[in-house]
Formats: sequence, structure tokens, C-alpha cells
Amino acid sequence: MRHARPLPTYLVQRYHGWKATAYHENKAWYRRLAKEGQHPRAMVISCCDSRVHVTSIFGADQGEFFIHRNIANLVPPHKPDGDLHGTSAALEYAVNVLKVAHIVVMGHSNCGGVKGCYDMCSGHAPELEEQASYVGRWMDLLRPGYERTAEIADPAERTRAMERQAVLVSLENLMTFPFVREAVEGEVMTLHGLWNDIGEGDLECYDPAKGDFVRV
Repeated sequence: MRHARPLPTYLVQRYHGWKATAYHENKAWYRRLAKEGQHPRAMVISCCDSRVHVTSIFGADQGEFFIHRNIANLVPPHKPDGDLHGTSAALEYAVNVLKVAHIVVMGHSNCGGVKGCYDMCSGHAPELEEQASYVGRWMDLLRPGYERTAEIADPAERTRAMERQAVLVSLENLMTFPFVREAVEGEVMTLHGLWNDIGEGDLECYDPAKGDFVRV
């Protein structure tokens, strides 16, 4: 592969710093993880956004979370003959092989993917309407969330509501997977919906009894 290049110097330096400190001080733990495999208690589906740092928010150690990241933390509906299998494959592995006890879908503020969906659905991003747009076709998953927020006139307020809708749409789609439904209805696994305000550090959890997100 002639297009690949050596790792940037700053990343090499950071790696050596980690190897000499964090790894060296916890070598036994890393070797135990390598030997015994992973046994995470929860799967977290979050956004690719570089500002979303799930392990830092929850103070998680290596091996604690099985994390899957994609644009706007979306889960496609169960569709074995479809094309969107990356997230579905991670989900199947987490539930059927790792036997996680929880699946957490975490959205966040100022999500670029959600903003792109709003722009596309409102006719302001024709490039995302193109069939060749990977982002556009992925964000089609959130069109129900756009439609549900039609009564909100202010674009910024509507986009913020769509960020929470991205979580709800994903939770709904999770239940279309037979193995997820079986685990949830068998009470061996629970689903959770979260929304994180990056700037304020706040975390909201969806409360089905109230039909809304409430601050944790």
C-alpha cells in the first residue's frame, strides 16, 4: 500500500509516554485482559464526534464498555437483506456473544450529523440528497425525527430536539432486532437513552414514564 505513511511524530511520542507510564503501571491488568478476553457489562452506541468521550464521562476502565461509534449515534432497523450492517454486526456481537447487560445510546449537543439531516430534509443541503452521499443515506435514518419535530419553528431549537430524537429513533430500531427484543423482554438486558450537553457537562436520561429526557 504505497499511500500509507509513518505515524505522525506527535502520536509516536504520545504512545511512548503511555507505554512508559499508564501501561507500565498497569501491565498485569492489560495482560489479564489480553489473556481472558473482554467481558463488558454494557454496550455504548455514541457519535463519532471527537468531543464525545464516553469513557471519560463515566470514568470507565479498559474492558468495561463495548463501544460502537457512528455518525449521530444511529441504529438502523433490523433488515438482514439491507446495506447498513456495520452497526448491526456490532450489536449482534454485543448481545449474542458478549451478553452485555445494558445497551446505552448516547446523543450529544451540537451534533454535526443531526444538523446535516435538518439541512437535508429542509432543502438546504442538496449534496446530501445525492444517492452517492454516504452521510445523506445514513442520515435518512433520522427523517422520522425531523418529521416529529415539525411544530418547532426555530431551526436551532428544532435541531436540538432532533438530537434527542436520534436517541429515541435508535431505541425504537433496537427493538426491531429479534435478539435484542428477546433479551429485553426476558429481562436479561436493559436499554437506556442519554443526551450529553458538551459545553455544560450535563447528562440527560430518557424517562419513559415522563416521555421526556431528564437531567441525571
